Amino acid sequence: MTTSVAEAVPGFTCGLDATLRVIAGKWKPLIIYFLIQGPCRYGALKRAVRGVSDKMLIQQLKELEADGIVVRRDYQEVPPRVDYSLTPLGRSLAQALVPLCNWGSDNMEAVARMFSEREQWQASPTGDR
Repeated sequence: MTTSVAEAVPGFTCGLDATLRVIAGKWKPLIIYFLIQGPCRYGALKRAVRGVSDKMLIQQLKELEADGIVVRRDYQEVPPRVDYSLTPLGRSLAQALVPLCNWGSDNMEAVARMFSEREQWQASPTGDR
């Protein structure tokens, strides 16, 4: 009898469950996406991940660092200089996200239309489609 990875590692129902727990949060996949291009200083990352607050970006970076996905390098300089980069585990995760990025690019117009229709549906008094 063979044992699935999910059965061998308690707490996960499947590999997708494990992956989603690592990238859970609105900003983590975007942080990983921008770091695949190479090390990035905090300010550049903040500009790339539009809409994220400083508090949330710092929190998400700390979690990714704690999970072994991101490494923070402090150059011990004045003024402070810090950059972030992906670990080998983080790079492998980023490569796994590439097909999702491609899907989003290929279907961006359809997704925009879908969200527009959803907003109209939610704005109607009865919620009718």
